[in-house]
Amino acid sequence: MAFLRELFQKNASTFLSMVLLAGLPFVGSSSLGFILYRNQELLQHPTLLQALLYFVVIGVAMAFSLLHTTLAVLITGFYFGWAGFPGMLIAYTLAALTGYQVASSLDHGKMLAFLQRFPKAAAVMREMKTDSWKLVFLLRISPVTPFALMTFILAVMGVDRRRFLLASIVGMLPRSLFFYWLGTKAQDIMLLLRDPGTGNTGKVMVVVLVAISLFGLYYLFNRAMQRALQQGTKIE
Repeated sequence: MAFLRELFQKNASTFLSMVLLAGLPFVGSSSLGFILYRNQELLQHPTLLQALLYFVVIGVAMAFSLLHTTLAVLITGFYFGWAGFPGMLIAYTLAALTGYQVASSLDHGKMLAFLQRFPKAAAVMREMKTDSWKLVFLLRISPVTPFALMTFILAVMGVDRRRFLLASIVGMLPRSLFFYWLGTKAQDIMLLLRDPGTGNTGKVMVVVLVAISLFGLYYLFNRAMQRALQQGTKIE
């Protein structure tokens, strides 16, 4: 208990940011749904400038947890079709990079410095970072893990930025392609937002992706624990 109390006291701003990032997508997504309900023709025939502005806005919104990534993919697919998919990838990359930079600036390495006082926790963290590409990929492939919150945690862990970006893009592709396809097939934006209509195939795909993520993360964490314990034994 003393460890947890001190952990929260020393990293209050970091944990407050994490709580906000976990809850804000619900507020932002609900607000966007209301805006689109009142202005359903808003993005029907966007100009080039409007399209560029749109992708910048959703990139920033995803970075600051103001919009759920799945909702952004569905809406983009509906309004822009497959021609907008490259823009979606760029917006996603912008969101990941922005979130990473902001988290690094807020934390300033305080979390890692604090964990150095607890050799076992620090050792596990170091071992997890050796598998950082797999770690990021497994976190991104799941449709249910909060995008901005995971970005924040990975940045606080000190995961290499280039590896983080590459694994993020590769990890998000399977689920994003599926939900983007759903967006392109939808006939009404409000019906799409209320019920994406994934059907049995879609539900199975979501379950499979979540299972891959959970079992993969469990394997990585268990292996990191074992390696950390082995290193501790050698040092002793």
